[in-house]
Amino acid sequence: MSRLDSFIRRLSAQRSVLDWAAQAIRDIPGPVLEIGLGNGRTFDHLREKLPGRDIYAFDRADNAHPQSKPAGDLLVLGEFSTTLPAFAAHHGAVAALIHCDTGSGDAAANARQAAWLSDLVPTLGCKGAIVLSDQRLAHARLSVITPPVDIPPERYFLYTLS
Repeated sequence: MSRLDSFIRRLSAQRSVLDWAAQAIRDIPGPVLEIGLGNGRTFDHLREKLPGRDIYAFDRADNAHPQSKPAGDLLVLGEFSTTLPAFAAHHGAVAALIHCDTGSGDAAANARQAAWLSDLVPTLGCKGAIVLSDQRLAHARLSVITPPVDIPPERYFLYTLS
């Protein structure tokens, strides 16, 4: 598969998962957490699908397109290992949807990050929250959800918080 086809497949899967999740949380109160803002494409999509819902976006630095990022204190900059625990300490486990898009292409670095992110995600989301991740997460409170049929296996990992 060409790199272009792989990229299209990844983004198509991401859009399908996000659209599904937006419907799945319609009756769950709470904000959305976008962990890994990047250039803001996913944030912009979530904002369109979830009008009126607070969407907090986290990243190390602000590299997003000016029209594709949240305003004010909804944009949280710094290392995830610092900003996410601070968010949990201030807000509690309130998120209805947590989208983690933090993969770097470095398998060893991704595995290390997924290990500590697995322990951190349950401190951020409410019971019944949906968690979407580009990396496999593992925690006793994370239950695997079967992805929608149009998602290629191992492309996205879906969970709910118990």
